[in-house]
Amino acid sequence: MSQEQEHKDGQDAVDPKREVRSEVFELVKMVALFLIIFWGLKSFVIGGYEVQGPSMYPTLEDKERILVMKLPHRISQLPIFKGFTAIDPGDIVVFDSQIEENKRYVKRVIAVGPKRTGPRPVNASETDDTPAPGSKKVVFDHGAIFVDNHRVEESYLQPEERKSLDFHEAYVEPGEYYVLGDHRSVSRDSRSFDAVDDSQIVGHAVFRFWPLSRIGLL
Repeated sequence: MSQEQEHKDGQDAVDPKREVRSEVFELVKMVALFLIIFWGLKSFVIGGYEVQGPSMYPTLEDKERILVMKLPHRISQLPIFKGFTAIDPGDIVVFDSQIEENKRYVKRVIAVGPKRTGPRPVNASETDDTPAPGSKKVVFDHGAIFVDNHRVEESYLQPEERKSLDFHEAYVEPGEYYVLGDHRSVSRDSRSFDAVDDSQIVGHAVFRFWPLSRIGLL
């Protein structure tokens, strides 16, 4: 056998190993790409959330699972999309608590302040009680809600939730949202922690996927 033939046979002997390594490398790349895409979708586009507590009953019940769209709100914060509004009154949102660390709430938006055109003023509410131009006045009057003196119709409420002993006034300033739970008698919301800043918003709840008996759009 010639040296050339022996060299060729030696190459053929190692080819299967190279092929296995190549396949493993391709598999690793595919898994890594999948994880990156999954992380990106979950972090910036859409994510799941488990409802905790009865504050949104009967719209949402404890332990139900919902999908939260994140991307539209993130896009609306970019300067080039200053005319785009991702969240409207009546929408259900998930947001980070400004009081409790690693705590999130799900509530319904009652009033949306004007778009913020610049950076949020530092401690503005502590130094100046005058509402910013364009701010909306919200009055919670013993169960009835008024935004700039116009009563908000709330067909989603249970009859017993239309009356309350609470009275609360607030101004929703640029980049803020006034939120309430549908189960007003047990909900902790803007009546106790005031308006929610847009930096706290995780996204807009759009779909309930668990339990299967209550699956559907929100």
